[in-house]
Parts: sequence; C-alpha cells; structure tokens
Amino acid sequence: MLAGGDSPERDISLASGHAVATAMRELGEEVREIDPAEIPVSKCDWMAGDVVLLALHGPGGEDGTIQADLDSLGVPYTGCGVGVSRLAFSKSRAKRCFASAGVPTPDAIVLERGFDARAMAELVSRCGLPVVVKPDAQGSSLGVRLVETPAEFSDAITQAFLLGSRVLVERAVAGEEWSVGMLDTWPLPAMVVETPGELFDFEAKYLDERTKVSFPEMAPGSTAERVVEVSRQACEAIGTRGLVRVDLRVDASGSPWVLEINTIPGLTGHSLVPQAAARLGLSLGQLARRMIGSTLTGPRGWHIRQDQMRRRCELSVS
Repeated sequence: MLAGGDSPERDISLASGHAVATAMRELGEEVREIDPAEIPVSKCDWMAGDVVLLALHGPGGEDGTIQADLDSLGVPYTGCGVGVSRLAFSKSRAKRCFASAGVPTPDAIVLERGFDARAMAELVSRCGLPVVVKPDAQGSSLGVRLVETPAEFSDAITQAFLLGSRVLVERAVAGEEWSVGMLDTWPLPAMVVETPGELFDFEAKYLDERTKVSFPEMAPGSTAERVVEVSRQACEAIGTRGLVRVDLRVDASGSPWVLEINTIPGLTGHSLVPQAAARLGLSLGQLARRMIGSTLTGPRGWHIRQDQMRRRCELSVS
C-alpha cells in the first residue's frame, strides 16, 4: 500500500491508506504500508507477486509520477496508467477530451501567470456570474472558490495560483452535486452530495460532519440513470481503468455536467466511494480486493504469470 507522499493532501492520503490496510488485514491479507516520502519506491524490496494499491492523492500520486516510477520497476499497481493519470489530473485537458467526445462539461478558460484580463472578461460576458475558480492540476477541491462578484476574482485567482501554475475559471452550474464511482466499466450507486456550503470543497469532503450522501433510485429515465451514463462516457473519453470517481453537477432541468474525474478517490471513512460500495454490501476490504483484481486481469496485468499472483499486497497511501 502506498500512501502519504509530500503533496498538500498527505494527511488524507495517510488516512486512506491506513483505513484500507486495516480493512484488508481483517480479511486475512498481508499488507505492507509504504510512505514514498520516507522510502522511495526504488529502494523498496519488491517481491514477485506484489501489487501496489495506490492511495496517493495530489501531485506525485495522481499525476502519473508514481505510476511511471512503478512501471520502470515492473511493479503492477491499481488504477490508471501514466498517460491517463496525467490527462485526468489536468482538469482543462480532461475537459477538452470530454467536449470532443460529446460529454457535457461547463465552459471554462485556463489562465496562466501574467494572463490577459480580457480573456477572463470574455468568459464572464459569455457565461455570466457566478464562476468557479480552481487550480488546473490539484485534487480534493483544494483552492476551489465560487466567485459571485467581480470584486472576488482577484483573491480567488491569487489563492489558486498558490497551488499551481495554471488556473481554471469555469462556468458555475447551479444545481445538485452528484458523484459516481466506477470500477472499470462497473458503476457503483450514484450519489447526491448535500453540503452546508455552496461547493463540495476540501472541508466538506473530509472534515464537515454535516455533509450528507443520498442514493436516488436507479429507475429507467431517472436522473440517476442519466448521471451514470454520462459518467461512463466521461471515463471512456479519457480511457480510465480501475477505481475512479466522476464528479458532476446536475442543473435545474436534470441535465448532468461533468466537472472532473478523480483517478485515486479517497478511501477514508468520510469518503464517497466507500459509502457507495457499502450500499452494495461491499466492505472497504472487499472493494480493495476488487481494485487489485482489476489490475491483475487488465492489460497491465496480462504479463504477470500465474505463479506470481498476489502473495503480499503492498499498499500505497495517498
């Protein structure tokens, strides 16, 4: 299990990794927890049959970096490969793929340091206020701000640039927050997320106990059915595999809009995907087993000989 790292999401990653490791040990699995901020993966004593369960969030974990390191070592790992991880971690690149595939996603522009203010003014004139300002490459909704007046722009953009060199300014979609976990092509139950604030930000995701999740009925023609189908299309557009989470907004007309895909979703007790799995009767340990199964049966697992199948599960916390 790989968890921790040195990103701003280190604490959440450690919590995810520890939760999964504990759950798998309860099922009788042998698990080693590794923090790459303390022990580089190149220095680990990897054994034939080891599989890394990635729980690393943020830069270094979700952006293809650790995936490239493990590929160079020939160590199989859960989730998306290098290219897809890089693509999904850049919200603007992923949105371009969504748009090309006909997946609905809110209009947005990307700002770089020294940006032309006219570009932002053009977006506002086209979409109106409010807009959402967020770092282009960052996880856990860090640096995300809802901007409702022109006076709020400057501070929101300044704070977002503290977390990256590119900032996304996106049309805000008024409506419900939805999320769908996908394990390869298999969807977990679609969730409506209710938060005390206007955004499902870092605090709402991990700290605020007032955040509530509900599971609308998956009936033919329902909003839940549309949300799941659009989520599947979004995953196909960028080629995800393993366990991912699609975040969406559903507007007043019932139309879903994809915001982003998280390729290493949180696995803490407060996280969304484990709650959706529990809805189907899957414990966190059982979900982790399915993540590992996806790795061993998918394209990256085809080179693994039968006698190399899992004897020990290496968990990577993120």
